[in-house]
Order: sequence, then structure tokens, then C-alpha cells
Amino acid sequence: MGHADRSRELATLLQLLHRAREADGAERLGFVMVNETQHLLPYRQAAFWREGLRTHVAVLSGLAEPDPTAPYLQWLSALFRHLAKEDADRLSVCCDASTLPEALAEEWAHWLPEHGLWLKLDGHGALLLARDLPWSEYEIQLAEELAHGYGHALRQHAPRRDWTALAKTWLREGHRRKRLLIAALLVVCFPVRLSVLARAEVVPSDPILLRAPVSGVIDKVAVLPNQPVRRGAALFDLDATVLSSQLALAKEEASAAEESFRASAQLALTDDKGKLALAQDRAKLEEKDISADFARRELKRLHVTAPADGVVVFSDRNDWQGKAVALGEKVMTLADPAKVELAAWLPAAEAIDLEPGGKVTLYPNATPFQSYEATLQRVSYKAEAGEGNLLAYRLQARFAAGQRLPLLGQMGTARVYGDWVPLAYYALRRPLTAARQWLGW
Repeated sequence: MGHADRSRELATLLQLLHRAREADGAERLGFVMVNETQHLLPYRQAAFWREGLRTHVAVLSGLAEPDPTAPYLQWLSALFRHLAKEDADRLSVCCDASTLPEALAEEWAHWLPEHGLWLKLDGHGALLLARDLPWSEYEIQLAEELAHGYGHALRQHAPRRDWTALAKTWLREGHRRKRLLIAALLVVCFPVRLSVLARAEVVPSDPILLRAPVSGVIDKVAVLPNQPVRRGAALFDLDATVLSSQLALAKEEASAAEESFRASAQLALTDDKGKLALAQDRAKLEEKDISADFARRELKRLHVTAPADGVVVFSDRNDWQGKAVALGEKVMTLADPAKVELAAWLPAAEAIDLEPGGKVTLYPNATPFQSYEATLQRVSYKAEAGEGNLLAYRLQARFAAGQRLPLLGQMGTARVYGDWVPLAYYALRRPLTAARQWLGW
């Protein structure tokens, strides 16, 4: 390279540094870095990554306003974070797909040319230049000198906040502020029990499921919802029209078979051939008796009774009368009012670390001045869609002994307690969660 070319490049370098110093803001300076640097160092793409209160890709070459949600910017941000972490002490790094982790290297060819040059901007960000040809040693030296000037220019636009000096000044003014600061630290570090609220219901702990004994149509429901019943009390009946007809037909066939058997028995006394017919008629008679007996037993099964004392739990009986049910379909639940437990649904967005044995308090809707203590027994491992199509974890808790049990089916709100945490974490848990979801940490 000739002397004239070197002189022209040095003049361009001085001009770029002058332009950087004259920039009236960080946005203008970023535009100079990604677009006008090309007068000194030829490249195809450039990006400026700014560090500060909000670290992000601030400016791209050829774009007036980059979209932070675009896949290219997401990948580029990950690339800058990786290079800043791996090469924090170096002023420049020549990079390509072969020098990156697999997750970043796979997409390099989709977004950037083959050879990249990463330049550190004096702790205020970084500049990435990319092109198809490798970077020479002389170009790297020019780029480092230019990056040093850009970093110096960025410094004047960086927010000036010396928190250490501010704290020392605040504490130096008197013992009262020191005491206030110590008191504030004690308050924010004060341990409190982390807790969340969940929709809850009192449910039977050992219910008996009453199912349809056969396929058919429910003809009559003899009880009301939440009605106490005794063992053997009638609950519901299925329509007996079909089975009654089958039983009547089976009885007629059994009577006909009995008459045929009686005639064969008389004939067998005088005729040897009648003995063979007698055996056939006896088998036919037994078959018809079995069919009639089976129809009689099935007819009895249509009448369902309570297998034990308890309370029947089901929806409105008008919803069941006349409804077709399949074999084994659940119709009612028989529950013991003295054996109840607490079921709660914890929203997935409010989930905290919970272990069996934790404390749970139920606040019923019907009695706002009364509460019930319980102990957490089980937590579902997977959230499922519940009321309102909201994902929630199902919790089951056992009521503590020595207290009056709540009524079966009572609704309310359960406060579920977790670990002990500082007051600052308790107060900032939800804002931090929302900020993390919005910022994508």
C-alpha cells in the first residue's frame, strides 16, 4: 500500500473521529459508527450494541429503526453477549462461525457474511463489522484506534450516576440518616412467609361413586342433591321397559319348555325314542330357566340403592331424568360429611415452591369471619385447564384435627404458605416476574 493511500486513510480516520465528537447524541453517534465507518473500513453489515441501563442492539446499518422482536436482532443480541463475556479483556476479536458455540454458529450464515470483526467501545458497548473477505492486521489496527475514539465519544453521552459517591455523601450528613438506612435494611430483610391465594372447595375425602349398572335411560331419581340418606335407601331407577319385555318372553319360553318336557317324560315311559327327546327337552328347559333368571336379576339391578350412610352429591335431578347412560357411567357420589378434605386450584402464574406438610388456611365465602386450618397433602405435577380455561395446579389438603369441619361443597379462598423469604422479595416477586416476562430474561 502506497504512501498516498496511507495518508488518505489517516485523513479519513481523523474525519470520522471528528464526526464522532460532534455527534449531539448517542443515536446520532450510532448512525455514524454503523454507516460512515465504511469510508475507512469496507464491510457489508454493521451493528452497534449499547450497554447501560438497557443493554440492546441500538443501531443497524441500512435500517432507520430496528425491531427488537425480530429474529435477527434476537440472534445478534445473543452473539454480542457471548463475545462480551468471552473476550471482555480484548479490544478487538476476529470472529466467524467456527469460533462460536454451536447454537450461534448454526445461524451465522443466515444473518452475516463470513468474516466478522468485534470492537470494544471502552465499556459503553461494542461495534460489529462483517464482510466476505478476511480482516488484515493493518485494518484491525485502524479499527481499534477508531473504536477507542468512538468509545471516548460515547462516554460523554452516557448517564453520569456515581452511586458510591452519592451514598457516601448521604451518610456523611448525620447519624440520623445512617439509622434510617439501617432501619430500612432491617425492614426489607425481615423474614416473612411466602403465600399465594387459590380458589378452593370442600370435597369428600373417600367418596363412593354410584355408576349406572347397565346401559339404559334413567327413569326416576328418588333423592335431591346433597340429601342425607341411609344405607339401602332408593337413589335412582333405570327404565325397565326392555328388560320387563325380555323377562316376560323368557317366562313364556320357560313355560313352553316345561310343557314339552312333561310330554316327553310321559312318552319316555313307553317308547325308547322318547328318552332321547326327554334329554333334549330337559336341556332346553334348563336353558330357558337360566335366561328367565338372568333377566330377573338384571331387572333388579335397575333399582340402585345407597350402599352406606352419607350424602348424595350430584347436579339437578331434572338433568338426569330421561338421560341415556352407558354401563359404568358416573351418576352420583355418596360422601360421608365427617370425611372431607380441601381441594384448591393454584393458578400457574402464581405458582411457588410447595412441599407436602405445608400450611393451608381456608376462608369460606359463606362465613367470612371464620377460617379452617389444613395441611397440604398433594400437589399435582402438571397444570391443567380449569374454570375459565386457566391453567392451574390441583392441591389437596387435610383439615387439622380438633376443629369443626366445614360443610361439604363449601367454596372459598385458600391461602397456601411456602418458604420464609425476605420482605423485599415478597413485595417485588410479582413485579420481577412481570418484568422478566416482558424483558425476556
